[in-house]
Amino acid sequence: MAGTDTAVQDGGSDLSGLEAGLDALETVPAARTPVRRIVREKMLPPLLAVVLVLGVWQGLVSFRFVDDPTKLPAPAAVWQVLRQAWLKGELLGYIWTSVSRGLLGFLLALALGTPLGLLVARVRFVRAAISPILSGLQSLPSVAWVPPAVLWLGLNNKMMYAVVLLGAVPSIANGLVSGVDQVPPLFLRAGRTLGASGLKGIWHVTLPAALPGYVAGLKQGWAFSWRSLMAAEIIASFPDLGVGLGQLLENGRNASDTAMVFEAIVLILAVGIAVDLLLFSPLERWVLRSRGLLVRG
Repeated sequence: MAGTDTAVQDGGSDLSGLEAGLDALETVPAARTPVRRIVREKMLPPLLAVVLVLGVWQGLVSFRFVDDPTKLPAPAAVWQVLRQAWLKGELLGYIWTSVSRGLLGFLLALALGTPLGLLVARVRFVRAAISPILSGLQSLPSVAWVPPAVLWLGLNNKMMYAVVLLGAVPSIANGLVSGVDQVPPLFLRAGRTLGASGLKGIWHVTLPAALPGYVAGLKQGWAFSWRSLMAAEIIASFPDLGVGLGQLLENGRNASDTAMVFEAIVLILAVGIAVDLLLFSPLERWVLRSRGLLVRG
């Protein structure tokens, strides 16, 4: 009996050691990333890319690859226009006018696209009726919505928000549908067994499990909403609406001021990159890390 008890204890200790070893393998050490590595891996590559683009741009100007120099201004000329707009106190106004419209329109699209995506994903009849329409709307160019929105709502901010909604909602809804389709049925059965059914099941099981596809849809929805807003500001320009980045681009075209045109393009790109780096990239990393798909970075 003593020998049997000893064997059982030894077997239990072996199993405990094995479990501890497996836990150690799955545990990610929470060490701080060195600043030097952050600079080398995160900051240096985009800075080198910007320097390369500026070098190629300056080379095209310096070696006269474009016959008419007014068609391609030098980087220094664009920088001078940006500097003047900053000194006049206009630069932040251009950016804020467009960013505030874009973020508010995107939040409205989020509030509409999320329940619509859940409805399409969970109700078979609604899916058969609406899913092809959502896919078609997602492939429709954003600029196509500007003329009818102007006719329906007039030249005002409501028209801008309507264009953003029509551009972003299909992407958000389709992203959530894709995420829900990839949820393992075992998760749903386990949730129902534990009492998470109906709205509880959606909140505690379906949405968390569908996060990767949902976040991808949000990122694409923002890209569509930002493009839709730029198209609306370019086409439906009106003094009472204020000068956003799209309006600034159109003003440069009307004035045949290529430096102003490139100023608007640079600012539009900068806002798009900033929103991705500050909002969507950290959100994606958090989702991947919470699922063990991203160990570091």
